[in-house]
Amino acid sequence: MGSSPALWDEFNPNLYRMNLELKSGEGNDVKQVQFGMREFKAEGKRFNINDRPIFLRGTLECAIFPKTGYPATDTEYWEKIMKSALSHGLNHIRFHSWCPPEAAFFAADKLGVYLQVECSSWANSGASIGDGKALDQWLYEEAEQILESYGNHPSFCLMAYGNEPAGANQTLYLNEFVTHFKEKDPRRVYTGGAGWPFIESYDYFNAPGARIQGWGEGLNSIINKSAPQTTFDFRHIIERVPMPYVSHEIGQWCVYPNFKEIEKYDGVLKARNFEIFRETLEESGIGHLADSFLLASGKLQALCYKADIEAALRTPEMAGFQLLDLHDFPGQGSALVGVLDPFWEEKGYITPEEFSRFCKETVPLARMEKRVFSTGETFKAKIEVAHFGREILLAPDISWKISTQWDTVIFEGSFEKEEILLDNAQSLGHIQVPLDPILYPVQLTLEVSVNQHSNHWDFWVYPEVKSPIDKGDVHVTDELDEAAIEVLNNGGKVLWALPQNSLSATAGGNIAVGFSSIFWNTAWTSGQAPHTLGILCNPEHAALAAFPTEYHSNWQWWDAMHHGQAIILNGFENKIEPIVRVIDDWFENRSLGLIFEAQVGDGKILVSGADILSDLENRLEAKQLLYSLENYMASHQFEPASRISLDELTKLTK
Repeated sequence: MGSSPALWDEFNPNLYRMNLELKSGEGNDVKQVQFGMREFKAEGKRFNINDRPIFLRGTLECAIFPKTGYPATDTEYWEKIMKSALSHGLNHIRFHSWCPPEAAFFAADKLGVYLQVECSSWANSGASIGDGKALDQWLYEEAEQILESYGNHPSFCLMAYGNEPAGANQTLYLNEFVTHFKEKDPRRVYTGGAGWPFIESYDYFNAPGARIQGWGEGLNSIINKSAPQTTFDFRHIIERVPMPYVSHEIGQWCVYPNFKEIEKYDGVLKARNFEIFRETLEESGIGHLADSFLLASGKLQALCYKADIEAALRTPEMAGFQLLDLHDFPGQGSALVGVLDPFWEEKGYITPEEFSRFCKETVPLARMEKRVFSTGETFKAKIEVAHFGREILLAPDISWKISTQWDTVIFEGSFEKEEILLDNAQSLGHIQVPLDPILYPVQLTLEVSVNQHSNHWDFWVYPEVKSPIDKGDVHVTDELDEAAIEVLNNGGKVLWALPQNSLSATAGGNIAVGFSSIFWNTAWTSGQAPHTLGILCNPEHAALAAFPTEYHSNWQWWDAMHHGQAIILNGFENKIEPIVRVIDDWFENRSLGLIFEAQVGDGKILVSGADILSDLENRLEAKQLLYSLENYMASHQFEPASRISLDELTKLTK
């Protein structure tokens, strides 16, 4: 092999084959062993491979094989899995509480994927470790067999006992477990349990703290409680851990079911759950919206994953993350958390190329204190890069531009930097742009490029809004009181914006609305908030003319959802087609509205489930949305198609 053998890593998956032959009087025996030359180790708070720092960008594989019910044993299918992960910018796969067959190792060796392998144990919810039960000894024997069988594979870089353990003596047990195997086979790094506990003898810590929505946080999570911004990171967590920190099972963002997947289940498993979800959607009278729900909720899901991943990449000294998940998990109440389906195939709302813009070896990043501005302000952003590529970038080409929705560039510039190291949180420069020249409400996009790597962020600019010149007879209220009813009876127009927590339980008051997508799913998590999957609207509707939007949730809708309630429309005698729809979870499949309009007697009403009347001096989005709705109602275009009764309206509130 010489003094400088070809080394193995994600960029150069060099492999060797050793040919062994044993000759004896009993005959000859021949064997071939595939291996790679590499050193994967923890150094400080980073992982290094061959003395080069890396950042683990991982997803899980939870033995999801719907056609067979058991893991693939052919290298070809494992290559499909690995290539799907790689195309989305990932370089790492964690096998959640199981060890795959050797075909997976061969595929990972060939393609340069770092694997975390675990014994087949999730000692929790009844089971435990460290209590002297048979499981304790079995785990040692299982780990021994895994290392003996697959230890030569260069892709086998990380190992854990299994997932999220329980047991009063788990810390003592895992300390001894890790210490034993570190001494026995130091070719990889070891941790105890994926998730917990922390033990100083570990090589790295796999923990769930560094993510934007934690288990049980609900509407108090970063993404649902804090107004949109991109300045936060997890350094307050990383600083406390004296070893590489890999965040455990981040994401878990749901999307509406893709009923076209049903026909893919042509093996031992059938998608009976999807059949039930489709039936209840049709019973609710909105079966025709299935594809629209998929695409709109998918756009929100992708936005949530982008926020999660970029927060990790912004965090100094963070060692990596493990998504739950790049593809769906059909069990545990149907956890539709993937941008890919259980067959590792695309769903149609984000491509691998789009996903990898914010998830790959080199990612430009922007720290913005907010995402909604008025024309009297200055847009500011601190530009950074996370770079864990093949080598240092010398004299990189760094540029930025700000464009409109119609791809018209209105601002642009560049930065100069001598080199970009193998690290993250590397400053590239600052952008400051006065927004006075903007005359109309607009969605803008900041795009930053480092050589061939680019990333982008949307933000919104609203002119200083005033009331419409002539609202006509539009009566604006937060209460359907006698004055509002009189306006309706006299043939006038009422804009009724419901205050928060005013909706009755039967009208939707018990539906927890937040900005983000659903976490894992509402069945398995006992209704953990939010209960909804974002909005669906027609961006060309005249009511939204002064509130630029796409057909799906984006950050300018955070305020309305944060202050919003989802109104159940199924109870009205006549069908209501809302201006802005809220997508329900697939277990309930109710027709929900955030904003809808109707004729009431001789009058007309527009009802907003979002509070767009309170504290407007501090809520630019609410002020702009109100302005857009008022202008619409004052125009000749305000002609609601549906009719509801005054009695139906009064039953909406408590």
